[in-house]
Amino acid sequence: QVQLVESGGGLVQPGGSLRLSCAASGSIFSIYFMSWYRQVPGKQRELVATIIGTGYTNYADSAKGRFTISRDNAKNTVYLQMNSLKPEDTAVYYCNADVTTISRARSNYWGQGTQVTVSS
Repeated sequence: QVQLVESGGGLVQPGGSLRLSCAASGSIFSIYFMSWYRQVPGKQRELVATIIGTGYTNYADSAKGRFTISRDNAKNTVYLQMNSLKPEDTAVYYCNADVTTISRARSNYWGQGTQVTVSS
């Protein structure tokens, strides 16, 4: 019913920037919060940043001052602008959204992930 599709990952040198996008589509009535998580092999998935419909944002300490989350409610799309990237930012980045569908069912959805590699 609802799909999240991420894009924008890739290979970047340390100190560089990337912008991730995640577009939600399907039988969407409303989206309360949208988040970005990341995961490296052998470790738990960790929250990077969250934004709710009012524009309130929250960041992991590792992301503060370098990453900016934003959303376009009309397009059901969330973005993650990542600046001053470090090798330790290398991970698969996942989009997550709290969605109420047209049938008024509320569920949590995940995207398929996009690889971000920071390396010289």
